[in-house]
Amino acid sequence: MIAEIGKNIIRFVLLILLQTLIIKNIPFGSYFVPMPYVLFLLMLPFETMPLLVLILAFVTGLTVDVFYDTQGIHASSCVVLGFVRFYFLRLLAPREGYEANLKPTVQYMGNAWFVYYALPMLLIHHLFFFYLEEFGFNDFLFTLLKTLGSTLASFVFVYIIQFLFYRKDGVLA
Repeated sequence: MIAEIGKNIIRFVLLILLQTLIIKNIPFGSYFVPMPYVLFLLMLPFETMPLLVLILAFVTGLTVDVFYDTQGIHASSCVVLGFVRFYFLRLLAPREGYEANLKPTVQYMGNAWFVYYALPMLLIHHLFFFYLEEFGFNDFLFTLLKTLGSTLASFVFVYIIQFLFYRKDGVLA
């Protein structure tokens, strides 16, 4: 239990540093704004209480907001992600439920399950984020294309991070 909390704290710090120190400073273009920091929320254990997920989502988004000076857009988008996560995990759960000590990673759940889990969750987060950032539907098509491109870019980052740093044998998993 304590080891799991420690791993989650390390994961939080590393993903926030990746987002705010590296990704923020790389010009990807107008249509690609990767946000791999949401991997922290996606990889919380299945047994995490929904209220705790919402609190962690708020803290995660607020931390990124401080570095990006975005006045709560990341926080609100992360809270939406945290809220939807509970229902999405329930939708994707096997009949007998999730096994104890399993994590929502590619290594534990498989490629297909992870795509069905992470891609829609990222899309929901990004839709909420970019339309809240735009605060309207004036540039609807541009915002939609930016959302789709950024979702794809974020998913690629999240997927690559899964294979580089997480294994079943316990390295940061």
